[in-house]
This record gives sequence, C-alpha cells and structure tokens, in this order.
Amino acid sequence: MNTALTIQEKLKDLRVENGLTLEQLEQRTGISKSALGSYEIEDYKDISHISIVTLAKFYGVFADYLLGLTETKNHPNADLAELHLSDEMIGLLRSGKINTRLLCEMAAHRDFVKLLADIEIYVDGITSLQIQNLNTLVDMARVEITEKYQPGEEDTHIRLLKATHIKEDTYFQHVVHSDIDGIIRDIKEAHRQDSTSAPDTTTAEEIRQAIAEAASFTGSPQEKQVVVMCRQLGIDYTKLTTEEIQMMIRVLGKSKHLSIPKGKRRKKRK
Repeated sequence: MNTALTIQEKLKDLRVENGLTLEQLEQRTGISKSALGSYEIEDYKDISHISIVTLAKFYGVFADYLLGLTETKNHPNADLAELHLSDEMIGLLRSGKINTRLLCEMAAHRDFVKLLADIEIYVDGITSLQIQNLNTLVDMARVEITEKYQPGEEDTHIRLLKATHIKEDTYFQHVVHSDIDGIIRDIKEAHRQDSTSAPDTTTAEEIRQAIAEAASFTGSPQEKQVVVMCRQLGIDYTKLTTEEIQMMIRVLGKSKHLSIPKGKRRKKRK
C-alpha cells in the first residue's frame, strides 16, 4: 500500500465512504458525472480549483487534504501537546521510516483499543497474581491426587492437570496475536483492490494459465510460443497482424531458452 493517497484516490474513497454513485454526486454538487469520473482516474491531473473547493465543502474536509498538503481531513491544526506524543514518537513519524498511513489505519481500527488494553494488562502485570493463584490451585490438586491415589506420571488426570498449568507469556502472546491478526486481516481486505497490492494470482499460476491457453490454440508450435509470450506481456494475440506475428516468431527464434520443434531446424551450412 502507498504511504500517502493521491488526490484521485482521496476523491474516490470519500465518495465510496459516503455511499454515493457518480450520478448522485453530480446531483448534489452540480459537477458533471463525466468530470467526477475523470477526477478519480489515476493519471488525470486537470482538476479545477473550483471543483476541489466544492468537493471539499461537500465532504466536510479541508481543501489542503485533497491537494495532498496534509493527510489530516478534519484536524489540520491539532495541538501536539493535546496528543501527548513523546519526542521519540514525533521524530519517528517525521522520519519517513514507517508507513504512517498504515499506522493510522491500524490505530483507527475498532479493535485497536482492545489490543492496547491487552498489551497494557500484560506489561503492567495486572493479572500475574490471578494466574499464579490459578496455577497454585492446580498444583495443590495434583499433589492431593498424587498423595491419595499414587498415580503414575502417565496417568490421564495428572497429565491433564499439568496441561492446565497456565504460562503467563504464552497466554498473553495468544491474546495479543489474535488481536493484531484480526486488525491486519481487515486492513489487507480493505486494500485488496489497490494498484500497489499484490495480485490474487501468482506468477506461476499466470504461466500455467498461459500454457493452458496455448495448448488449446490451433496453430504451429511457433505460434503457440507467441501466444504464451503475448499473455505474459499483456498483449491481445487476436489483435496482432500477420506481419507482427511473423516478426515475433523470428525474434523468439533467436532465444537460447526456447526450443525449435524438430523438423524445423535449419541445416547447418557445410
């Protein structure tokens, strides 16, 4: 994911967050649907100043946010003292060493407060005494059973009591792991369609699909090689002219990694 949103991404995100179609946004802002749609295209740069101001007022955000001058939608002049940030944290945020956008998304997640609460419980040792008390009760029960019935170490009840013994570190690692896993999964799902996110299909799967497509293609072995290459390069084979196909066959024929089918090899000159 990107460290900062582009103007186009911000405009699209705001529209989607408000549950609006381009037609509905046109009706409510007076900006044409075609213009609004073009504003959300990544390589489109000609967004008028009037449109920026209009959309900023409509969404209730600052124009500077849309223009990329700040990543803060509604609190551009927030007092650092009110945020209780340490010098180390402010330095880290300004260093560019971390993805602050990702950090903000994690902190804004509905379960982030729970994650911090669980971490605080562990760091402060709030439940250490309770866990120790539970383990002591388990140990006392094991001693009592051992003295009364003299079971062996492999006895089911003895092994069950040993397994019931709680390790504080292991318990809280599981709790915190569960919290952070849920947060990260939700963020990953939210960014599944991002242009910078990894595609759903792997390179190996794409190659397999290309080979399968070539296998069903009715043509010469050389033409099948061209089909595979076109698939990898994102070229529509059906739109190539005969001359272009023949040119690609000649180019691929020079490759040391592609074998020339038997019967098609040129005779060596004497």
